[in-house]
Amino acid sequence: MNPNDGFRELGRQECLDRLGGAPIGRVVHTRNALPAVVPVNFGLDGESAVVLRTSADSELARSIDGVVVAFEADAVDAAAHSGWSVVVTGHALVVSDPAEHDHLIRTGPRSWVASPRDVFIRIASELVTGRELVGGRTLYGVELPL
Repeated sequence: MNPNDGFRELGRQECLDRLGGAPIGRVVHTRNALPAVVPVNFGLDGESAVVLRTSADSELARSIDGVVVAFEADAVDAAAHSGWSVVVTGHALVVSDPAEHDHLIRTGPRSWVASPRDVFIRIASELVTGRELVGGRTLYGVELPL
């Protein structure tokens, strides 16, 4: 990226640090050969994999198990014209190991919607990219008018 375009690329660890503080993200996948985006709460497992908790009967669990998805989270300050965005791309898998599932029940994200049977979905962080809007309302060091 051009350093004068107002954006700064984030390193992998910076991206993961930002994700660790974000309450909501979005899973991007395909549904009936079309793009679909679903907002979800999430957690990080081992500081690198994104973990979701959802109903075992959900369309999301059925459609992303075993496929490559993108996961995006961001924070924006519209008044200051600043913010960041991080995208994790990787294979999504429903956690099937009973011991791992029990561990995630204790340590993983809590679902915001009650379900009689939850599953955890782990998205491997095979590719992690991010960028930050820097400078806010300035251009070449000059404050821009509202």
